[in-house]
Amino acid sequence: MPTDGRTSALVLAGKRDGATDPLAQAASVTHKCLVPVAGQPMLVHVIDALAASERIGQIRVAIEDPAVLQGLPQLRGLIATGRLMPVAAQPNLVDSVLTAAQGAAFPLLITTADNVLLTPETVGEMIEGCKAQGADAAVAFTRRDFVLAAHPQGQRKFYRFACDSYSNCNTYWLKNAAALTAAETFRSGGQFVKHPARIIGAFGLLNLIRFRFGIGTLADTFARFSRRFRMTIAPVILSDGATAIDVDNERSHGVASQLLEQRSPLAQAAE
Repeated sequence: MPTDGRTSALVLAGKRDGATDPLAQAASVTHKCLVPVAGQPMLVHVIDALAASERIGQIRVAIEDPAVLQGLPQLRGLIATGRLMPVAAQPNLVDSVLTAAQGAAFPLLITTADNVLLTPETVGEMIEGCKAQGADAAVAFTRRDFVLAAHPQGQRKFYRFACDSYSNCNTYWLKNAAALTAAETFRSGGQFVKHPARIIGAFGLLNLIRFRFGIGTLADTFARFSRRFRMTIAPVILSDGATAIDVDNERSHGVASQLLEQRSPLAQAAE
């Protein structure tokens, strides 16, 4: 499907290591992406935000079974027109990205099915931030104060740097196929705070030490990453702190549900 110069999108919605997620078990669904949040499967919230953005062309969803998407009536129209396309998820996120990117039009924006607080405005802000920095690849962050302003229980762990503290927003951008070498940042889910040893091979021990202890600014850190990868890898700071609140557990599920309900037209009309 031609994108007319627009950015393609990839939503990672497969099972991690093939295992059933605890939230999925509690909701009696096969995939975490089907867990209801504020009355809709979390995947539908993400697809709605991407489809509503005039900056996004084709949307690919990496999932093991395309029938999962066909089972969601909210998505059938997008599938029928070719705007939404299922692709095969792989056992790990890196291989899912590489497989899903085959035949896709670049640039490519990548996010996860649990990023339910993503909005069309944030999508546009991310794309503009990438272009403004001349990035080959980019990672979305938001400031700690922005996250806490969105919800005081929204996030509990932050990356600390000399300039500020930040949270990752599970949103990434690749300018072209050559930038796919940066897809290694997705390995093991990109959980750098929980598993810092996993980035030693990709980023180098010195960079890991600086990252872990917040030595230097966020911009300095990504300049070092850029030199190591020999491409411009940029951090994009998003203004909506809610984007950092992905649905990983019962607490974040409750927070996301509350924020989505507050965004509903009925709730806004009552204010």
